[in-house]
Amino acid sequence: MTWTATGKQSEKNVDVLFVQNAKNASFSEGKLVLRGVNSVTVCFTDRPARMAGHMQTSKFVPLWSQGKDSFLKDNPNATLSVFSGDKVSDLVVELSNPKLSGDDLTYDTRILEGTLPAEGGPCALFIDIIGMPATPMSYAGVARRAYRR
Repeated sequence: MTWTATGKQSEKNVDVLFVQNAKNASFSEGKLVLRGVNSVTVCFTDRPARMAGHMQTSKFVPLWSQGKDSFLKDNPNATLSVFSGDKVSDLVVELSNPKLSGDDLTYDTRILEGTLPAEGGPCALFIDIIGMPATPMSYAGVARRAYRR
């Protein structure tokens, strides 16, 4: 992970959120597919750290299962915003089991709120927090804040 706008870096854990963008989104049989997903996943922190950065999406997927309190053990919520013409549809989902194949990223998904439009378009997926140390060698899955769940 590369932090490009950094507050003070330390070994202290910060809450990191992720954003993934794609050309199109589809949902069928419990699977969300982000087609033409950007090769870069954006990350940023909650206050007070105020850090922003990015990582290759191919490196984001393996982080899913790393650490004692990983996304694998506590599936994250996410908001999916899909743009179709002049309309925007927002869904709240729970994500699990990410798989990257070429530039398609598939998640097992449970829709918590909203409905995916019949025709998807460009989209942004905002993924819930995970605790990580605020260092250049950050890793996912450490000391996630339980009170946010």
